Parts: sequence; C-alpha cells; structure tokens
Amino acid sequence: MEPQELLNYKNWVVIGNVLDESKYAYKILKSLEHGEFNAKGVYPKDTTGSAFKSLKEVPYKIDVIDLCINPALGIDFMKEAKELGIDKVLIQPGAESKEILDYCKENGITAIESCALVLLSVYRNVKVHHD
Repeated sequence: MEPQELLNYKNWVVIGNVLDESKYAYKILKSLEHGEFNAKGVYPKDTTGSAFKSLKEVPYKIDVIDLCINPALGIDFMKEAKELGIDKVLIQPGAESKEILDYCKENGITAIESCALVLLSVYRNVKVHHD
C-alpha cells in the first residue's frame, strides 16, 4: 500500500498530544478535520476529558491510526489496535521503532512510515493546520 492510499479511508484516530497546539498530533488532527475526515484524538495523559484515553473508547470503527507518540507508548496502542481489528497505521517521523514495525508485520497491520501533513497537502490539497 502506498502512503497516499490511506487517505481513501475516512475514519481516523490521531494518537499523541492532541491538546497542545504546538504539537504535531494537534496539527494533524485539525488538518484531518479540515479535510473532512472523521477524526478524533487519543491522548493517554489527558486529564481534561477532551481526548479519549484509549482506542476502545472511540465510538466508531477506526480505519486508520495516525501514530504520533513516543514509541515506548506506541507499542501498547498497536497491541490494542490488533485486539480491535484495526489494520492500518500511519507512523509519523519519531514515532517509529523496530519493535512497533516488527509487531505490525507479525500481526497483519499495515504500517506506513510517512507524514500525514505532507500527504494531506500534496494529495488532497488540504490547507494544513500550522497554528
């Protein structure tokens, strides 16, 4: 699968600090929303109630995960994804690890290392969120 093919799927979850406007997870989530994707944020450290803390809490069938979190935390989300039957993940630069890539390969999860902001800008002409 080519990275841009992930954009054919509408139901996304961004895992990372989606509450801090300076973080890429926030920018990716807002850009997906601007591109008319169904997208929600998952941030395990949220104390505000503004983001989900796990994939299980998301109230729709997730097509694609955008992984934008420390790999030490990301591997647990990949294990949860397998339990839920989620089989596509876009791994942002810095969120990858050999453990995550091996786990995905061994468990039938398509793992693509790329940048969602570039994909949205180039292939969907979405004005990406930079604020």
